[in-house]
Amino acid sequence: MSNPVVENTMTQELEPVTPSYINEIEGVISTMIAEGQTVQAGYDSQEGYLWKFQYGSVEVYVQLTGQTDDDSLTVWSYVLSLPAKEEARLMRKLLEMNWLKTFEAHFAIVDNRVVVVATRTVAELSPGEIARAITLVANIADDNDDALIAEFGQ
Repeated sequence: MSNPVVENTMTQELEPVTPSYINEIEGVISTMIAEGQTVQAGYDSQEGYLWKFQYGSVEVYVQLTGQTDDDSLTVWSYVLSLPAKEEARLMRKLLEMNWLKTFEAHFAIVDNRVVVVATRTVAELSPGEIARAITLVANIADDNDDALIAEFGQ
């Protein structure tokens, strides 16, 4: 597999921050994308580092806010736009899935969309935890988006 093409989509230059976290994130992403696919990446002094890539039928976002113990790694993917059909039944289904099927990730609502998300502070963050968060969110989102859209989409 060739190296992914990385595009800087934000206006500021990438600044060096905890190369091991950045290298680990980019390494995990490179193993998950199809050959020739583009990974968008950028840095913003307010938001930190952001990567976006396609995995199956979903787009996956990875954000690293910085390098201190209080900063965070957040991975998310949108799976369904709201409003939806039978929202009460949808919410029950998502809560039931959150019980045992999402591991360290979970379904949530942001910007009027259902997402799969995993987040944690950078304190004592290991390469394995980075890989697991990205892999879990990407797989859970890709495994469930089509079925949720078919059942509850408008």
